[in-house]
Amino acid sequence: MWRTRWSAPDTWSGDATRPPVLLVFNRIGERNPNRTIPRLQELTRHLWQGQRHTGFHAYDGRIPIIATGLKNLREHGPAGPVFLRFGRDHMQPLREAIGNPRREAADARAREADSVREEEFQAQARRAAQEQAAKKAAEREALRPVCTGCGAKFTDERWEAAQGQAKDWGAPKDSHPHLCDDCKQRAIAAERQAAGRQEHQEPVRRGAEQQGFQRSPHRPVCTECGAAFTDERWKATERRVGWGAFSEPRPSLCGDCDRRFVTDLQQAWPDAHRHEEQGQAVPEQKAGGTWLSRFRR
Repeated sequence: MWRTRWSAPDTWSGDATRPPVLLVFNRIGERNPNRTIPRLQELTRHLWQGQRHTGFHAYDGRIPIIATGLKNLREHGPAGPVFLRFGRDHMQPLREAIGNPRREAADARAREADSVREEEFQAQARRAAQEQAAKKAAEREALRPVCTGCGAKFTDERWEAAQGQAKDWGAPKDSHPHLCDDCKQRAIAAERQAAGRQEHQEPVRRGAEQQGFQRSPHRPVCTECGAAFTDERWKATERRVGWGAFSEPRPSLCGDCDRRFVTDLQQAWPDAHRHEEQGQAVPEQKAGGTWLSRFRR
């Protein structure tokens, strides 16, 4: 009836406890409580007896039965150690008698041990994560590009830009993926400066084609075979004999092409060399070497 009509909150350990039963004895007459209490313990053992564990008893589903006497209550008061729980051999205060202090102490020790183990596990996991992160960082650092210009390592932003990891589809690729930011800026500035010089020299080249051969800041290239002039040929084509006239009659040809031109001319017109020496006009070479090619055919 007690189990079906009354209940109590479960303990932290999960034991389902029952409300305690308090027996208060008033020694009047011949009945001796010291003999009655042991007899009641035997009769109610199946209701209060707990299960033994290491260092404590578990009272899952058991009813705590506590006995005391009016004489002890008058001497020590209700807060004193005057309560005997069936199954124990010493008096306790009421809260300890109806509770399970040794179980609570064992549970506290178990929680502390679990907390220590959890902290050790978390510390081990953090160390493993740090080691793994350090390993990945070292592997990534070993793959970090180095600027081919100054030898400095790329920053993360420069590395990402050089790899072309643009989020927008169709974004332009990096123009100098092997250079750091500073070297890239210098390279772009040099390219722009060179492009500006080329644009400035382009009108000079066009004027040279119209007015005749003029000295170029770069080594001349033969208009027939495309070979670069030797130093001797370059110097020879730069010498002038008069205003706007060159000492060389064909300054746009290299030495070999000039000699082949004379040979072909002599074979085509044997008197052409004599006319040329006498100052008579000879057929001029057209652009691209087409006139010389006609002799060879």
